[in-house]
This record gives sequence, structure tokens and C-alpha cells, in this order.
Amino acid sequence: MISVIVVNWNRKDLLRACLASLARQHGPRFEVILVDNGSSDGSADMAEREFGVKVIRNRENRGFCAANNQGIAAAGGNLVALLNNDAEAEPGWLDALADAFMRGPEIGMAASKILEYEDPTRIDKAGHVIWPDGQNRGRGTGALDTGQYDREEEVLWPDGCAAMYRKQMLDEIGGFDEDFFAYGDDAELGLRARIAGWRCLYVPGAVVRHHRGSTLGRQSARRLALIERNRVLLAAKLFPWSLLWLNPLYYALRLGAGVAAARSGTGDAAAFRGWRGKLALAAGLIGGDLDALRLLPRILRKRSAMRRLRRLSPREVRELIRRYRAPLRELA
Repeated sequence: MISVIVVNWNRKDLLRACLASLARQHGPRFEVILVDNGSSDGSADMAEREFGVKVIRNRENRGFCAANNQGIAAAGGNLVALLNNDAEAEPGWLDALADAFMRGPEIGMAASKILEYEDPTRIDKAGHVIWPDGQNRGRGTGALDTGQYDREEEVLWPDGCAAMYRKQMLDEIGGFDEDFFAYGDDAELGLRARIAGWRCLYVPGAVVRHHRGSTLGRQSARRLALIERNRVLLAAKLFPWSLLWLNPLYYALRLGAGVAAARSGTGDAAAFRGWRGKLALAAGLIGGDLDALRLLPRILRKRSAMRRLRRLSPREVRELIRRYRAPLRELA
């Protein structure tokens, strides 16, 4: 059986469409577990009334990581799927993802082909890639879907928007790191799993459409601060020391490319318009770095605890990051 976990916070209409897409799934037997983070719009009641799903109710917003961990703990399936409340799955989504785990016992994760909801001719994410400073990005984000991602193949890790994990793997390595709260959490879990010797397959037949940036908004300084903070935490927890020493260099290269892109009116930085927008962007980055420094002692303790899980050597981890390195031009 498959357990599908949907985390929700005040997105009633999007949640209804998400759950309706799950009701249309065919193939394997599955259960749906909704973890509601203290919504005030009646979305949890709607889910129970209209779809009869199991609901775990939190009194406050505990974040993506803690909520998913609650769902994982309640899951009865040997496979655990995640689906964002702002995403809608095609009818064969679950069946296609589940089939990937038949390829071998070392397959611990399966990645979906995620398309932009507003323009489904464009890729949102087809697995993930990473820059050597810890910043990760969806593979193919923003590209026209011309069939270039229609082959089943190994990728670094799946996007948590629409992913499937082997429950045995989660029991072995643990769930999401709750210090991450939201953003970059799937990257930390995915890279931790790879270091522990598990693999990830990308499944092009598992199609999902996603409303991008609907949780906090793409111009949210809070979103930017979380992304920056979690980039630093991921690198501090999982990167080999030989790569960590080079982190400032790779960070400077990425920032420089971002500034150049913003001047030409492209890239995420261009969304922060005018001097006020640029101040908000800078404040988000600095705030994220300061927050990361505060959490660094705890993250380094977790780094030490990772030794018992490691199956890849530092050299093999460096090679993994090199093999799936994000192009700097795309990051900008």
C-alpha cells in the first residue's frame, strides 16, 4: 500500500483540486493523510467532509518538515508519497512512481515530472541539481517541455512537491530535518539518502502540475531568507570539508551571476524591483545567513551523527555533486 501525505495551510480551493486529483488515481491501493497546519479557512473540514481523508490537525503552522514527519509516522504504507496542496496529479501518477521501486532494492526515492500549472508546456522540475555552495534547483526549471525529460533515468533527488520514498529508507535515515522548517528540506533529505547509499529514479510518466510559489510568494523576503539559511545548513551538515572550504568562492560566483542577470531584467533577483526591492532582497540574504549561524552548532552535532549512516566516501560525495552540478547560467 501507498501512503500519500498532503500538508496544508489555508489553501482551501487549491487543496480541493489537489485531493480531487488523488481521487482520480488508478492502480495501487493507497491512503491519503492530510496534515493541516492550523488553517483558519475551513480547509481541513472540507477535506474530511468531501473526500473522507484522514486528517491530522495542528493548532499552529509547524512547517513543511514537521508536518510531513507527522504524516510519515502515521503512514501505513511501505511507500510514502508527498504531494503539495498546490499541485494536481495526473491519474497515473501514483502507479508510475510505485513502479520505479521495482527496479531494485537500492531505489529509495522516485521523482515526478512536474509541470507549471499556468503553462503546462514548461517544466517546473524534473528532479534536482545542485551548485557547490549548497543552493539547489529543479532540473529543467522554466524550460519548454520538448521531450528532453521523457526518459527514465537516475537523478540526484526528487522535489518534495511530488515525490515518493521507500518507507524502509525513511525508517533507516530519518525523515525531514525540522530545523529546516520549509524550503531546501527535500534537498537535505535527498542528499542525506544518497550519502547513505540510496538512489533516486526520475519517472517521466508520473506527471504533476504545480502552482509555483503559491505558499509564500516568489517575492517574499521570508521565502528568500529560508532558502538562503537552509542552503548554508545543508552544506554544513552534509558537504565534505574539502568542498566546504570552497563554499564562499562558489557563493560569490553565484551571486555575481545573479547580479548580472538582474541587470538584464532576468532571474529571480529581477522580481525584487526598485531600490526597496533590492534592499528587501539583501535583508533576506543577510537574515538567512545570520539565522544559519545561530543554528550552526546544532547542525554540526547532526553532522557528527551522520557518520553511522555514511556509505559514500567524501570523494564519492564530491563526485556526486559534480555529476549533478547545476549550470551557473540557469541558477542566475
